[in-house]
Amino acid sequence: MYFPISDVTANPWLLVLVGFTVGVCGGFFGLGGAFIATPALNILGFPMAYAIGTDLAHIMGKSLISTLTHRRLGNVDLRAGLILVAGTFPGVEVGAQIVMRLERLGLEGATVRWVYFFVLLAMGLFMLREYRLVRSHLKRGEPERAAALLRGEGGWGERLRRLPWRPVVSLPASGIQGISVWLLLGIAFTTGLLAGFLGVGGGFIRVPALIYLAGMPTAVAVGTDLLEVLVSGAYGAFTYALKGRVDVLAAILMLAGGAVGSQIGAFATGYVQGYRIRGYLAATILLTALSVLSKQLGFQVVAYALLFGTAVGASALIVLALAGGVRAARRQTGVAAPSGR
Repeated sequence: MYFPISDVTANPWLLVLVGFTVGVCGGFFGLGGAFIATPALNILGFPMAYAIGTDLAHIMGKSLISTLTHRRLGNVDLRAGLILVAGTFPGVEVGAQIVMRLERLGLEGATVRWVYFFVLLAMGLFMLREYRLVRSHLKRGEPERAAALLRGEGGWGERLRRLPWRPVVSLPASGIQGISVWLLLGIAFTTGLLAGFLGVGGGFIRVPALIYLAGMPTAVAVGTDLLEVLVSGAYGAFTYALKGRVDVLAAILMLAGGAVGSQIGAFATGYVQGYRIRGYLAATILLTALSVLSKQLGFQVVAYALLFGTAVGASALIVLALAGGVRAARRQTGVAAPSGR
């Protein structure tokens, strides 16, 4: 199919597949999924600026569906979400302006891909380390230490939360008695900057930040982040559309698949333990980083196989986890009631 806005010819079914797999992963991990979708669009032939703008438009629609589903499951902290939104807009605009400047210099493709790679690598290794520590504590029969690690206790994140930076707000939906508004705004601005620069919702940074810095339960961090992804995606799509870098037809095809996938991913969070969600996310991020590196080094086929293999594999794993969780819940209670957190 020919996409006249971006002047690209691509397979529309691959765009639907990207939307579905990203929807499953996004609803499950609390991400817009652009760390998969933006490189996928670029690999399919969309110039980087168009890949970023188009995916931000796709993020906006898909995240609305996922946020409403998580809201019904009780996984959205509206108070925290509103504070995060306030810090997102300036960060998104700064990131978008940097990309436009790089585009004028002809440097946006390589620069964005290298930044992608190093950010994904750092976050993936960090989350993988945390996942292995939690598993180690559980295997040694130390559930209290594992639970404390999952809550972000005892680390530098807890020390940041205790600093007397006023004003301080309580977040009852997250079980947090007091946290600095400035800490939440700092998280929002930084991830907003990444959203504008990398064409992502910023969730692969924000979810770990909300868990380890803000101390949110994993499921609540996922749901709250999707609210933030919705807003940052909407604003990002708007600012890129003003610059003529959104291919609406491609975004609609991706959203068609994402609308179904996001429902599956969101419900799966009720049946998977929080530390396992982090482990799945770490593996997905690291494999995506390898795909981006392959693209940058000129190994197009390897990048293509890694990216779509990761997306399809992660989606299949999430669907299987949901099916297994539903069966287990029915055996135990006779009613498939998700845990919510």
